[in-house]
Amino acid sequence: MRYLKRKFDDWLSAWRADPNRKPLLVKGARQVGKTESIRHFAAANYEKVIEINFVLQPEFKQIVADGYKAGSVIRRMSALDPTLRFIPGRTLLFFDEIQEFPDIATSFKDFKADGKYDVISSGSMLGIHYKQIASIPVGFKTDYDLASLDFEEFLWACGYNEDFIDDLYGHLVERRPFDAMSLDLMDRRFLDYCALGGMPEILRNFFERGTFEGSSELQRELFLAYRDDVRKYADGVDQTRILNVLDHVAQQLAKENKKFQISKVAKDARFKDYRGCVEWLEDAGVINVCHAMSFPELPIGGNQDEDKFKIYFSDSGLLLGQLDEESQRDFRANRNLGTYKGGLYENIVGEALSKSGAPLVYYKRDDSTLEMDFFLRDAENLVPVEVKAGSSKAKSIRNMIDSDRYPDIRWGVKLIRGNVGFANGILTLPQWTAFLLKRLLSNSSPR
Repeated sequence: MRYLKRKFDDWLSAWRADPNRKPLLVKGARQVGKTESIRHFAAANYEKVIEINFVLQPEFKQIVADGYKAGSVIRRMSALDPTLRFIPGRTLLFFDEIQEFPDIATSFKDFKADGKYDVISSGSMLGIHYKQIASIPVGFKTDYDLASLDFEEFLWACGYNEDFIDDLYGHLVERRPFDAMSLDLMDRRFLDYCALGGMPEILRNFFERGTFEGSSELQRELFLAYRDDVRKYADGVDQTRILNVLDHVAQQLAKENKKFQISKVAKDARFKDYRGCVEWLEDAGVINVCHAMSFPELPIGGNQDEDKFKIYFSDSGLLLGQLDEESQRDFRANRNLGTYKGGLYENIVGEALSKSGAPLVYYKRDDSTLEMDFFLRDAENLVPVEVKAGSSKAKSIRNMIDSDRYPDIRWGVKLIRGNVGFANGILTLPQWTAFLLKRLLSNSSPR
């Protein structure tokens, strides 16, 4: 099976090289590649790898019966399976699917103090299940949130290297347009990625077949698996309400006004009755929530309206998988999404920004049509980011730059189906460059 290179690989190598490393807890939604990446890393770095899967091996939930001391856990593991060999300094303990047994995390404090074995654990819905841990070992573990592949990782899988990515980035820094051939190539790669999303199984199927055959079925199966997870893990929260939210994400992204409206998910639905449902899906890694700013000013997130937000899927392939078969075929064959086009591009940009570590916020002025899709920041300024499905004018950015009402905004970014350009304080970039935006603004101010 082909392994798809991840940024997580280098992070794991740095973790391994740290003499003060702590037990690692890897969180992420179902099928983003957690287990595969950890196994790939473990095989290359340890003489012994002991993997316990709490779904497939529920009997190992007994290993803390004598307490949470590392020695006690090891003895219990050995009693359950006498063939296991523990070599101090050369053994990795990999606890997988720990959402089925989150209490194992309580032992991490003593595994850190003991220092004989490295520990990595992973699972889905971990944000939900932390409350079940007897004693969360704060300060004695490292957390990592893994998402599906971003567009840069997709380009690696297509065969492009770091030098190629750096050249793309150079065009942005220098405001240098791409030649027609390069722009067409990247547009096609980006639309392939939009159609597929970043889930490893779906991408591997695409690369092995060389076609989109089977991808829509895999996307639908994954969405159904997420729905099953809601039924399985949503303890204490109304499962029907969570599913109502999940089932209406795509449909609300198709609207002109993409603010998520609880009143539209069920008859007589009220916001207060659904409090916690959106947060549940966000904690589970299934959705990204883009919060409304009360006013666009620095610091980002300093003045959010908690009752107003937009919801995007954490992987855009899930959005495409919710469309009817005719719409899916039309997009894959003709790159046409009709009313969903703007929603898809907003989703893919929100996904890219979230995966790069940027907060998701937007602004809608109540007394006018002015609305901005996202905001980033450079060293001194709040930077509005407007997403266009085509190449239309960026009226909202222009109004924000020109108005004395928004002193923190002096320039902005417009993402379009087009080329690099810069004029009158607006940096125009192709949509697919969204994965480079945070890096660009961290290192320079194009204004």
